[in-house]
Amino acid sequence: MVATTTNTRGREAMGEKDRQSRIEKLKTQVRNLPGGELLMGLGAGLDSEAAEVFWRHVLECEQEPNGTRFAQLEDAGIALPAADSLDDVMVHRKLWEVIRKLAEFGVYLNHTDHLSDRDLYATLWGDLLRQEDVILPPNPRSACYLDILGGCSEEDIELTHKYYSDEEEREMWRKEFPNDPIPDHENPPHNRDRHLPKWAFG
Repeated sequence: MVATTTNTRGREAMGEKDRQSRIEKLKTQVRNLPGGELLMGLGAGLDSEAAEVFWRHVLECEQEPNGTRFAQLEDAGIALPAADSLDDVMVHRKLWEVIRKLAEFGVYLNHTDHLSDRDLYATLWGDLLRQEDVILPPNPRSACYLDILGGCSEEDIELTHKYYSDEEEREMWRKEFPNDPIPDHENPPHNRDRHLPKWAFG
């Protein structure tokens, strides 16, 4: 029994050593990418198994774009008519069909509550789904987020503060950018985000 336990521990130690070696190779590959040094502070606090998955995913996501979510949805059999060709009931159904299919691909939305169903679908249809991206096979250990306000434009920042930032975030912004006005908080006009599919780390 003692010998068996010792052998098991030895194999575990060797497996952990191999994993750490793979992680360091992945980090080196990421570091050598254009702008890779800026990514090296990510992933802190992960255990070794999760860290290996994380750094492999970072490397995959930093590859050259190879498609669009629009094409990925169409290839999966999802019809994508323009928003102005749909009535309100149809646009609601189509939006949620798209949202659920994206979640099957490991793609999740956030910051949508300031937009109506029609406006959100039109934003996806005309912009976000058509952007070139790295299209990876679905993987339960990884996820991609389409942030509706992730463009960092002045309008995106204003809407984020208006509808989504909590008081701590607003205070941090005031300290860092004391000359930038922050709009008063308002509750967003829609209540969709809490119903969106969420990634459960697998």
